[in-house]
Amino acid sequence: MQYIVDDSGAKTSVIVPYSQWEKINADYDKLKKKFDVFLSIKEGIEEIKTSKNKGVKLQTLSDFLNESKR
Repeated sequence: MQYIVDDSGAKTSVIVPYSQWEKINADYDKLKKKFDVFLSIKEGIEEIKTSKNKGVKLQTLSDFLNESKR
């Protein structure tokens, strides 16, 4: 890696070899997908808690699976 510095010597940019940049982007994509899954799980749990507090009955997994077969 190479760093670009300003007149005072503070790092302002970095030059990364392309192969390393590709790996960084691939790792980022994997982490982003994991984050999206965890965020969806969190939202689902919050929806369940809200439903229970309001007394709303949610669809069961069996009902969902049977619905998707139609």
